[in-house]
Order: sequence, then structure tokens, then C-alpha cells
Amino acid sequence: MTGTTGTTAHLIHDLEVTRDATLAFFQLGERELEKTYATGKWSVKFLLHHLADSESVLNERIRRVLSEPTQTLMVFDQDAWAAALDYSRMPLDISRDIFAGVRKGIIHLARLHYEPHGHLTFIHSTMGERTLSEEFEKVAAHNAKHLGDIRAALARDEVGYLGSRE
Repeated sequence: MTGTTGTTAHLIHDLEVTRDATLAFFQLGERELEKTYATGKWSVKFLLHHLADSESVLNERIRRVLSEPTQTLMVFDQDAWAAALDYSRMPLDISRDIFAGVRKGIIHLARLHYEPHGHLTFIHSTMGERTLSEEFEKVAAHNAKHLGDIRAALARDEVGYLGSRE
């Protein structure tokens, strides 16, 4: 990821690069999917489910900011989602399809709104005031962070499902 520099072209590039890298990991075998990047951390499988869910949450925030700016949007409890949605039994192909479809929508919205409407604001329940452009950038940055976690997990010899915090 090259990092966004405030232009739509850079953001779209980062969104496409992280999307393509993430989608490739959905094809891993069970042994690789159960690897963790550190003791007590989520497995690759859990990270992929988390990326689909967080992508959905960020997509909703982007849509809300565009439609109803200046409102307060709540943080999401990723551990509660992992537990309630039972990531250990959730079919990975469902999360892959969610991730791919939602990312397609985010890219579309970014092309139309990143630069002309990036100044729109909302209040994040824990981080305070944020802009639409920051939320678009967060999609790519969050994805890139977890791609690093996945690569680190695949480089480790340890395998083990853990339902703990990412």
C-alpha cells in the first residue's frame, strides 16, 4: 500500500491493492487459516471474518456521513461480533462475498465523494470528530494492518484457534 495522499487516485489504488491481497487469502487451506500471528491473537480465519464485518461497518458509516452528516456514530465491539456471529462456524465464503461486494461499493463511493465531500464530518463515539475522507482512508489502512497480521501468521509455525481480541 502506498498510503493515501489526499487524491482519489491514490485512495482507489490502496483500496484495490488491499482488496486483491485480502481476497487471495480466502483461498487458503484449513491449516493456514488456523494460524495466528501471535500467541493469544485471532487466527487468519477470524481475521478474514473480521475484515468482512469491519468493512460492512465502515461502509455504513460512509453512507451515513454522506446521507446524514454531523451525527454520532457508535464504535462497534469486534469481540462481541466474533462471538455472537460465531466466527468459528461461519462459512468463509459468506465473508468473502460480503467483503468483495462491500469493497466494490466503497470504491464506487470513493470515486464519487472522496475529494468533493471529504470534509463532511461525523462524531465517532470514542474518537470524536472525524471526516468522511478519514473514514475512507481508514478502510484501506485497517485492511493493510490486518494483511500484515495475516502475513505474519502464515510465516509462523504455530497453529491454533483463539477467540480472543485481534
